[in-house]
Amino acid sequence: MRRHDASRPRSERALLAAYWAVSGYGLRAARALAWLGATMLVTVVLLMGLGIPEDSPRQEATGTVPPGGGTVTLTIGKADPRNPTGDRFTGERFEKALNVTLNSVVFRSSGQDLTTTGTYTEMASRLVEPVLLGLAVLAVRNRVKR
Repeated sequence: MRRHDASRPRSERALLAAYWAVSGYGLRAARALAWLGATMLVTVVLLMGLGIPEDSPRQEATGTVPPGGGTVTLTIGKADPRNPTGDRFTGERFEKALNVTLNSVVFRSSGQDLTTTGTYTEMASRLVEPVLLGLAVLAVRNRVKR
């Protein structure tokens, strides 16, 4: 009833409506798991299309040798990841995207080099997907508790 109460602030009603839509107030595990699966699928597709770089950046060593010997100073740097130009939806890219997505469900960073879009996609999935997993766990707990 709070969801339909006009005297409540709009933000509270929106939050309750989202809670109802996503997990049925913590009583519908299947609904939360379906949203989790859909979110993971969107994350995988976004990472395959825009997030995984064309190739892994290689480290390059540059340095100078002083005349007459002496010490050598080397600087190690990596090139920025570039967006792919060829086929974006391959098996190898799917495997990398799935690895990043599954790691994001449990708040872990994959350690995979990502483009800027991929980094933001991973951050968003690391926020949303554990919440959906938690709602599903709460719904299962409420069912078992009864």
